[in-house]
Amino acid sequence: MTRPRRPDPPPMQTNDVRIAAAGAAAWAVAFVVLLIVGLPDDDQWWLWVCVTGFASGVFGVWYVPRLQARRAGQEAARAAQREAEAKPDADADADADADKPAETAERGRGD
Repeated sequence: MTRPRRPDPPPMQTNDVRIAAAGAAAWAVAFVVLLIVGLPDDDQWWLWVCVTGFASGVFGVWYVPRLQARRAGQEAARAAQREAEAKPDADADADADADKPAETAERGRGD
């Protein structure tokens, strides 16, 4: 017999823009260091690696807030839809509860 599965922990809150900015800065520093140190002609491709890393980081800084905003909007829409779907049931329960006291009062008179 297996134990029941525990619920998943909530996701960690991180600052993804700061992480992307730190990565872009690290690639920029690496690029400058390689320019200062100088590279043999066979290893010039490392400069392009740094440029690509920096460009990816800048793209992340631009894209991540838009991604998070879109996901938050989608989650809000899902929550509103779930609430709207659950609301008719709640109204039906409220109507049923409203009818119970009247039924109880009628039963009390008839007995």
